[in-house]
Amino acid sequence: MHSLDEIKSQMLHVCRRIYDREMVASNDGNVTVRVDEEHILATPSGMSKGFLTAEDLVLTDLRGNPVTDNGRKVTSEIKIYCRIYELRPDVRAAVHAHPIYATACAAAGRTVNSCVLPESVLSLGEVPLVPYGTPGTDELAARVADYLAGHEVFLLANHGALALGASVIEAYHRMECLEHTAKIVHLADTLGGAVSLSGKRIGQIFEVHGSKTSERIRAAGARMSREK
Repeated sequence: MHSLDEIKSQMLHVCRRIYDREMVASNDGNVTVRVDEEHILATPSGMSKGFLTAEDLVLTDLRGNPVTDNGRKVTSEIKIYCRIYELRPDVRAAVHAHPIYATACAAAGRTVNSCVLPESVLSLGEVPLVPYGTPGTDELAARVADYLAGHEVFLLANHGALALGASVIEAYHRMECLEHTAKIVHLADTLGGAVSLSGKRIGQIFEVHGSKTSERIRAAGARMSREK
């Protein structure tokens, strides 16, 4: 179990990474960690992720109510995270960002094909496109909740992307893999189209490497191996 200071340090590292890698612009995006069974640590509303300090982070209860007053307002997306941590006790962190290629897919009403690279299959599983909901509302939180049971990474229609993890670093790595995959698929499409791995190949990937990823991604791999 990491200390609160260690969690804050990891969160700030991820915030700077998503900013430096142009996965967010201006004050976009948010990052949260469930620090214990009663509290969530979240980024503040209206502040650039590239310039946050530990003092800017907001500690809330599991309903999203701030428990300390540091003069910052918690992210407007806190309702999504309250639902995630309620419905998925295994999830300890989540990263929401607007990575350019992945978000372009979400804006075009399509998802990212994760079946083009073994690494993407293992890191992402299936990537659903969550129907649009107004940011900061119960509507969007409910739409995300509909997809939580079977997935770790999501595209949010006309909005961006969301990645979950057992740690904030794992959630970030999934977000990075999503964007990397979206970029490769886009470039492959300009060369005539990305070629998906067959169901047999996907099954073999999980036979060899499946123990390294989550139960939900393994289940998604089993579905993909049957469907491809």
